[in-house]
Amino acid sequence: MPEPSSGGFIGLGRMGEPMVRRLVASGVTVRGYDTAAEAVKALAEVITPVDTAPAAADGVSVVILMLPDSNVVESVLDGGLLDALAPGTLLVDMSSSEPLRTRALAERVAGRGATLVDAPVSGGVSGARAGTLTIMVGGPDEAAATLEPLLALMGRVRHVGGVGAGHALKALNNLMSAAHLLASSEAILAGERFGLDPTVMLDAVNGSSGRSGSTENKWPNYIVPETYNSGFTAGLMVKDIRIALGLAEATGVPSELAARTVELWGRAVDELGPDADHTEIARWLRQHTKEGA
Repeated sequence: MPEPSSGGFIGLGRMGEPMVRRLVASGVTVRGYDTAAEAVKALAEVITPVDTAPAAADGVSVVILMLPDSNVVESVLDGGLLDALAPGTLLVDMSSSEPLRTRALAERVAGRGATLVDAPVSGGVSGARAGTLTIMVGGPDEAAATLEPLLALMGRVRHVGGVGAGHALKALNNLMSAAHLLASSEAILAGERFGLDPTVMLDAVNGSSGRSGSTENKWPNYIVPETYNSGFTAGLMVKDIRIALGLAEATGVPSELAARTVELWGRAVDELGPDADHTEIARWLRQHTKEGA
């Protein structure tokens, strides 16, 4: 199959919008759809807007989904998109979906003569804008090879296994990220209580063995300046880490730390709300530290 020069894109929100802009800037023609009229309007000058999800699949060989979760993905497919897929179409689910449901959905898509590939991303809105997302591809070798030039316009592509593997790895990655952010936040807040300057701590830690994405990126860019605007919500983080915990339990891996991480994040989301930026968990921890003083 030749390298795709056009495609459909469903889900033009915080992540989808900058991803589409990168595709269009690289010469890809995009048929775009979103249930939010404002999202479509924001891209109307650079895409071909369509009124329904099935219409996004008209005349294209690739359809990309960037949606909140498996429930929404299945709703869109059952709402007419599945029947609109022409034989040979590559359906790319870049959402953070559940891997076992992805495998089941792939069988249904195959029944239409099309192929489902999962390709979730890590890197947030800033990575989407810069084209530096990590894209974890799960699916057949031939489909992954066909999609690589297109996906590479949006970031660093890694073919990680068969269908569902991308969604599994994305969930496990976010479990590690969530645990790192909790651990680093607790440590930095303890340092503050002792009298250390957080910026001094971060400078030292980031040249030491305790460094992580949280100390190198989230704390200096979103927590220290108190902007809390990474673009990834706490609600989505909890969804992903619950998927990861389920995978750990299903495979018989000890998961005490994962379970505790999910518990603490769940408590934070109950108080902050699911739409809070995920970096606000540091603010939540600080507040609880004050209350316990």
